Amino acid sequence: MQYLIWGGTAVTLIGVAVLVVCAVIAARMGGAELDEAEMKRRLAPLFAWNYAALGVALIGLMMVVVGLILR
Repeated sequence: MQYLIWGGTAVTLIGVAVLVVCAVIAARMGGAELDEAEMKRRLAPLFAWNYAALGVALIGLMMVVVGLILR
């Protein structure tokens, strides 16, 4: 079950890394002088990446928990 724990840790870290990248991109866009429609257009794909990263991190955490329970 060590593989499940360490694999889940790696998957979780990948998800968290993508979340950090999404936050940095959104922060950079927040400082730009854009109108509302342009801001929505640019942020729309970022929301999808954000939710995907949350899902990946969640799956990784579930892998860790299952690995700890089965250990």
